[in-house]
Amino acid sequence: MAEVVRMPKLSDTMEEGVVAEWHKKVGDSVESGELLAEIETDKATMEFESFQEGVLLHIGVEKGAAAPVDGILAILGEKGEDVSKILAEEAAAPSAEAPAATAETPAPAKEEAPAQKAEATPAAAPAPVQSNASNGRVKASPLAKKLAAEKGVDIAAIAGSGDGGRVVKKDVDNYTPAAANTFVPSATESFTDTPATQMRKSIARSLTQNQFTAPHFYLTISLDMDNTIAARKSLNEVSDVKISFNDIVIKAVAEALKQHPAVNTSWIEETKSVRQNHHVSVGVAMAVEDGLLVPVVKFTDQKSLAQISSEVKEFAGKAKDKKISLEELQGNTFTVSNLGMFGIEQFTSILNAPESCILAVGAIKQEPVVKNGELTVGNVMKVTLTCDHRTVDGATGAQFLQTFKQFVENPVTMLV
Repeated sequence: MAEVVRMPKLSDTMEEGVVAEWHKKVGDSVESGELLAEIETDKATMEFESFQEGVLLHIGVEKGAAAPVDGILAILGEKGEDVSKILAEEAAAPSAEAPAATAETPAPAKEEAPAQKAEATPAAAPAPVQSNASNGRVKASPLAKKLAAEKGVDIAAIAGSGDGGRVVKKDVDNYTPAAANTFVPSATESFTDTPATQMRKSIARSLTQNQFTAPHFYLTISLDMDNTIAARKSLNEVSDVKISFNDIVIKAVAEALKQHPAVNTSWIEETKSVRQNHHVSVGVAMAVEDGLLVPVVKFTDQKSLAQISSEVKEFAGKAKDKKISLEELQGNTFTVSNLGMFGIEQFTSILNAPESCILAVGAIKQEPVVKNGELTVGNVMKVTLTCDHRTVDGATGAQFLQTFKQFVENPVTMLV
């Protein structure tokens, strides 16, 4: 008997999925546990294995198309089996996911084409040039006529300021041809609308919610990176894995969180309570083609710099290839977002709910500093801590940053 394969809920926030690739076609046999399709969720593109077996009789969602969770993804059954009755019953069944349109819930608008271009807006024609000619005669002084001839200017096009509109020398001197000041664009106004990916929709939804539901405040501190630069160079001389400044930041965050557990917390909206996390798992924000992913280094405080570096590099490769798993994107108790590699000196980040804090890391920059009472050139890095004021107070965040600063500026203290 034919069975319906439904769009799975592959993440806690997933509402619909897009079929990125089919690994079977209609008529193919499918075994239980066999790879059926790749599905793009709001967080990543994930492989979907069939829980049923049979012949693929019907594909409900074409490659590149979207379907809501629990919608018909495919139908499996015996070869030649009729699935029209199943499709008719599904089409007739009311959807609990789609309430009737009301004043509060507007009916969905008709889907537009993936790309729309605005109609061309023609450029305005240049204003006509006024002339002081009357009945073919031009009122102008002899000197004005001579100057106009030398400049190659039609004196009839010059407005006169003399008696009766007579053109005089200063009129010729001050004259600028209208055409020289009239901009005529060589292009027309245009634009293209591109439908957002599932990941981009999720980013828009979750960050909007985080920004306007959590009371943010920001704390910025400058770090002296001279000793850190030297320490990193020494570490990389003996390490099998190249350690980055971001790896040092991640390790320092983990060590500081152990000393400041109030920062390693989450606000639980459902129960209006503060969750104290007894483990430390740092999320690492990574830019990908479609948006942003935050893979998590689990139990970060228990790992060495080399282990952290290897794991982050592995995540980066998986994120680029869209092969990162849902498990690898969950469980963060704190997040680090670093834009220093792009030359950004300082910025602020939006909280990655439900965690209490996120750290924005800027570039290392050489600038004047005072050391031992003398002005010199130092390497400085600025970081900004975004805090949820429901769980973390200003003094708590500031104390955390002071401890974090000590670890970053003296990496050897994290090795003992």
